Amino acid sequence: MVSVALAAMLSSGCGGTIYAFTASSAESRLETAQALGAEKYAPYEFYYAREHLWKAKEEAAVADYGDAIDLADVASEYADKAITLSKQAHEGAGR
Repeated sequence: MVSVALAAMLSSGCGGTIYAFTASSAESRLETAQALGAEKYAPYEFYYAREHLWKAKEEAAVADYGDAIDLADVASEYADKAITLSKQAHEGAGR
């Protein structure tokens, strides 16, 4: 049901709005990961997220919002993983 609603919105020209929300969320998570030291504690996840967000911005620049949204979703997912791993590293250092 959600995918049908998403497809309807994308076909009606709302792709840019959905992309903006998704990319903003991914960017915020990536900034949080960076603040937690993810470049050191979760480099794969951090840089994977960063590059996907970069590619999402490139796709959005040429109005390919479907791909841009998918890439931003992946960026957000990996930024979350980087946050989790970085927090775990900080907790382990306090023992």
